[in-house]
Amino acid sequence: MTILTEAEEAAIIAFRRHTLLPLDDCLYALQPSIPHLTRSALHRCLQRHGISRLPDVEGDKPKRSKFKHYPIGFFHIDIAEVQTAEGKLYGAVA
Repeated sequence: MTILTEAEEAAIIAFRRHTLLPLDDCLYALQPSIPHLTRSALHRCLQRHGISRLPDVEGDKPKRSKFKHYPIGFFHIDIAEVQTAEGKLYGAVA
């Protein structure tokens, strides 16, 4: 079990709030200055302070839309064009 000092926790919290890096990136960046820091200890520390999840960034995820409703017996087919070094490939997905 890793026990973090108040100073170490303060450094972790300040680092996470300033950089907004994912958990593993924070771990690799902080380990040189806090050698006994483990991934689970870091995660527990971030959870205690309510910053274990990064905030959602606008534009991160594509907007999802619902499929158009078709009567029974109809298929929805998407056609895609893929560029390769050899030329164009076309494909259909049902």
